[in-house]
Amino acid sequence: MSDNIKNEEYNPDLISLVDDEGKEYHFEVLDAIETDMGRYLALLPQYEDPKDMLDDSGELVIVKVFEENGEEYFSDIEDDDEYETVADAFVDRLEDRFEIDEK
Repeated sequence: MSDNIKNEEYNPDLISLVDDEGKEYHFEVLDAIETDMGRYLALLPQYEDPKDMLDDSGELVIVKVFEENGEEYFSDIEDDDEYETVADAFVDRLEDRFEIDEK
């Protein structure tokens, strides 16, 4: 009798973002949603040093995706209502897969 167990490898979707000062940050894309307000990504910061990961707050980073001339750009969500709506949507989608502590 043979087992039909799939060995699925974990291959995270990783992106790097550069801030206005030129500092580079690395993130894992946990989820993406599209609403009538736009397209958004839920990101989890990634660190090379495990100590930095322990010091992290564990909060998701949520960005809005813009496309210009075929290139994707990411920006902060400036409108508080828009941010809350999108953040709630991500929490609803991700709470089944991850332990989310809402404060």
